[in-house]
Amino acid sequence: MKKNEMIVAGVMSGTSADGIDVALVRIGKSLRIQLLGRVGYPYPSKVRQALLAAMNSASASVADLARLNSLLGELYADAVLSAESRFRLKAELVGCHGQTLYHQGERARFLGRNIATTWQAGESAVIAARVGVPVVSDFRPADMAAGGKGAPLVPFLDYLWFRDARTGRIVQNIGGIANLTAIPAGASSDDVVAFDTGPGNMVIDALAREYSKGKLTCDRDGRIAASGAVNPRLLAELLADPYYRRKPPKSAGREQYGAEFVARMKKSGAPLRDLIATATVLTAVTVALGVGKNHAGDLIVSGGGVHNPQIMAQLAAFLPNVRISTSTEHGVDADAKEAIAFAVLAHRTWRRKPGNLPSATGARRPVILGSITL
Repeated sequence: MKKNEMIVAGVMSGTSADGIDVALVRIGKSLRIQLLGRVGYPYPSKVRQALLAAMNSASASVADLARLNSLLGELYADAVLSAESRFRLKAELVGCHGQTLYHQGERARFLGRNIATTWQAGESAVIAARVGVPVVSDFRPADMAAGGKGAPLVPFLDYLWFRDARTGRIVQNIGGIANLTAIPAGASSDDVVAFDTGPGNMVIDALAREYSKGKLTCDRDGRIAASGAVNPRLLAELLADPYYRRKPPKSAGREQYGAEFVARMKKSGAPLRDLIATATVLTAVTVALGVGKNHAGDLIVSGGGVHNPQIMAQLAAFLPNVRISTSTEHGVDADAKEAIAFAVLAHRTWRRKPGNLPSATGARRPVILGSITL
C-alpha cells in the first residue's frame, strides 16, 4: 500500500434495523476513495426484535439497553472480522456509526435545560479489543454540541464524490428514513443543503412484517404495494404534517415514523396491502417535495429504496423533468454508500479534520466528529 493510504472499515446499521453493512475502503491522499469490498449481514430475528423494542423509549429497560449496547459491539466486531476474512484484507481503522436507538435533533426542555440528544448503540471498546485496531464511533454528538442537529452526516461524502462543475445534483438516500443532499453546480461546501425528506422504507417494512405475520422484513420488489390501492384521504392527512414544509436544516427518525405512526395509519381501517401502497406513495411524494418542482438536474438515488420498483417508478412520475439514476451508476455502490461515508468520516477524525457540513446540519462551525477508542 502506498504511503498516506489507509484501509478503513466503515460499519453502518440504519434506521430500518435490518442488519449491518461493512465497507472496506482504501482512502488516499486528497481523499481518493476506492471501495475494496462490501458485505451485508442481517441481524438475527431475535436481535432485530430486541432492537425495535428498545426504540420504544417509553417502555425500554435500562438493563436491556446496556446489554444490547455490548451485544451490538460483538456483532459489529463479528461483521468486520468476517469482511476482512472474506476479502483477505486488514483494516487499520474502523468507523462505526452504531445503531440509532434514539435521536432528538431539536432542542427540548429537560430538567431545566434545553438539550438535544442522540444515542447510537454499539460498544466501541468491544470492537477495538476484538478487531485490534482503533475505532471511531459516536459521530453525531460533536455536531449537536456545536448547535447542529447531528444529522445528516453523509452529505460530506455526497459533496466529495458527486459535486459537478456544470450540473446541479441531488443525492437521495432511501433507507429507513429518506434524506437528500442538494449540490448546486460548482458548489462550495457552504452551498450544500441537506435534510431528511421523511419516511423511507421504515413504515413500509413495519406494515410488511404485519401483513406477512412476521415472515417478511420488507415489501420485496414492491409486490404488496402493487397489489394494493392508495387511500387518498389517509395520504392527504399524512401529508398535512408541517414537517414537509419546514425549511431545513431538519431531521427525522423512528420517533416520528415508528410504531405510533403505523398505529395511526391502521386507525383508518384500510386493508394492510392498501396501507403499504399508501406508505409507498408517501415515501415517493415526500422525496419529490424535497427535491422541488424546479430542479432540472440529476437525482442520484441510493439505499434500499432503489430495489423497490414501485418507489422508483413513482419518483419518475412525480419528477418527469429530472434525470434519475442510482449512485452505483456513478461509482458508489447504492447499498454501501452510507458505510463508505462513515469510513471516510472516521478517516477525517483520525486525521483531526472536521467531517460535518454546517450548511447541512445547522451547526455553528465545522467540527471534528466522533470519539476514538484505542
